[in-house]
Amino acid sequence: MRMRAGSPHPDDLFAAAVAGVIRARQLVELGLPETTVYRRCRDGGPWQRLAPGILLMATGHPTPDQLATAAVMHGGPGSMITGLHACHRYGVRRGPALPPALHLLVPHARQVRNTELMHVERTARLPAPIVRGGFPLAPPARAVIDAARRLRSRREITELVSDAVQRRLCTVTQLSAELTESGRRGSSTPRKVLQDVSAGVLSAAEADAKKLWQRSGLPEPWWNARVHDADGNLLGIADAWWDDVCLAWEINSFEWHLAPQDYAREQEKRARFAAAGVTVLPTLPRRLRTHRAQVIDELRKSYASAASRPRPDVRASPRDDGRQHGGLTGGIRQ
Repeated sequence: MRMRAGSPHPDDLFAAAVAGVIRARQLVELGLPETTVYRRCRDGGPWQRLAPGILLMATGHPTPDQLATAAVMHGGPGSMITGLHACHRYGVRRGPALPPALHLLVPHARQVRNTELMHVERTARLPAPIVRGGFPLAPPARAVIDAARRLRSRREITELVSDAVQRRLCTVTQLSAELTESGRRGSSTPRKVLQDVSAGVLSAAEADAKKLWQRSGLPEPWWNARVHDADGNLLGIADAWWDDVCLAWEINSFEWHLAPQDYAREQEKRARFAAAGVTVLPTLPRRLRTHRAQVIDELRKSYASAASRPRPDVRASPRDDGRQHGGLTGGIRQ
């Protein structure tokens, strides 16, 4: 950055910024002429404006940290990040990709404008923030619901909600209470998803499986059931379990969770089931949508085959209270 004689040194300007983000008035106070500040933010210039009076001393799309820094500056005291950007900072990875625009909560009495990169929501229900990585975030349940109410895809909402519950960031009870408090707008699909997750269906793939089971004519299985051998050792957690015939229906994880260790754990679990005499029907998640009739036929035949042999000596129990504590998500079982 070339500066005229008498102007502040570029290093001093960058030192005053946070992740390259700084208020225009700070630059002026440091001795940079106001006309120079805004000239450098014109199209083709070396800087850009992220919000009124807030600049990024770089070109290109801002990083998540740069965007969050600018948003908190723009929102002022009491503002906090919510929605998908907050969920991502809590560690949620399933669901939709981060949108370009960050969702920001500000006190209701404050007038703060939306920008191209920031959706500003004034709210009278401003929660106490949780600081992560130096940034104030809405509590997990609020962040998830704020994100879910702006999504249209039921599958994306299911993945988002189930990941947050699985990671024990919040409970279904907390999410349901937050959804009730947030009003009716955008709440229909999230409410249906919460009903599924509360019933033990903890991923979009398992939600698809539940729909096919309802068409199969078979008894209702236990979803996410814990299965033990005769000595009480945990064999694994079955995605769906018919206890009367000891049939486990497994929705293969590797399409959804590509980590090698996850796939290895699933194979080990399947080996333990087989050694204990448990009948296992594996199904790829995509077949739940593309080959529905075949999957239903396979499910019926597997149930009949399991019923035709003596019941192995295993014990199972329904999932622990997933409404309160979450659980494990389809396919990532030990």
